[in-house]
Amino acid sequence: MKVIAVLVGIAFGWMFGVFLAFLIAGPNFGQLPILTVPIGLAAGITFALVPVLTTGKRIGIMVAATALILLVVK
Repeated sequence: MKVIAVLVGIAFGWMFGVFLAFLIAGPNFGQLPILTVPIGLAAGITFALVPVLTTGKRIGIMVAATALILLVVK
């Protein structure tokens, strides 16, 4: 289950990093994700591995947040 959480954390972190670039610079963010995606990846993987909640709840939160970010950016 932790492997799935890490894989979802990578997808969530990547999307979170791009979303940060979108928030900072708007839709024409250019090369800014080079800085923000590694931060998002670190945050997503950390959240996936830290046992604050059960693994299933963490996966659900990351999937829901990724879907919400996709809705906001589009």
